[in-house]
Amino acid sequence: MDNKFNAILESIKLYFRGVRAEWGKINWPEQRQVIMETIFVVAIVFVFTVAVYLMDIIFKSALSLIK
Repeated sequence: MDNKFNAILESIKLYFRGVRAEWGKINWPEQRQVIMETIFVVAIVFVFTVAVYLMDIIFKSALSLIK
C-alpha cells in the first residue's frame, strides 16, 4: 500500500515539474494587444445585443399585428 502511495506522489510531482517547465515556454501577448482585443470583443457583444433586441421588437410588433 505504501509503495502505491509513493508512486502516486511521484507521479504528481512529475506532473507539476512538467507544468513548471511548460509555463516558461508560454509566449504572453503584450498588454496593448490584450486591451485592444478586449475592446473588440465588448464592441461585438454590444452590436449583437442591440441587433437581437431590435429583432425582438420587430417580431413582437409583427406578431401583435397577426393577433
